[in-house]
Amino acid sequence: MTYDVTKTDEDWRSELSAEEFAVLRRAGTERPGTGALLDENRTGVYHCRACGNELFRSEAKFDSHCGWPSFYAPKESDAVELLEDDSLGMVRTEVRCAKCGSHLGHLFDDAPQTPTGDRFCMNSVSLTFDDAAS
Repeated sequence: MTYDVTKTDEDWRSELSAEEFAVLRRAGTERPGTGALLDENRTGVYHCRACGNELFRSEAKFDSHCGWPSFYAPKESDAVELLEDDSLGMVRTEVRCAKCGSHLGHLFDDAPQTPTGDRFCMNSVSLTFDDAAS
């Protein structure tokens, strides 16, 4: 896939912290319950930490009790890219930023309490939050 924002690993490493690089560019996962945005409840917009792409609105955020920020839908349907992930001996749906291809988290269809039934389970380290962009 070709992305609007493309950089070398060296460029990404110079712009991201070691943890950000491990999650965003190497599909790592932050420890559950540790993310800075897990308990963020203000109105605003969540962006890709790597490229600034607008990903989710606070209105779609809900407490799924999974240990990571969860959303039932992206801000725009083309804001994220969904890919099959068969790592770890199971099949999941990986969620990437559609603008730069950075790993954000995974999508699960286990949220019947939401309008879509979906849970976009995101790593806080993959996101930034802007409370002025609402």
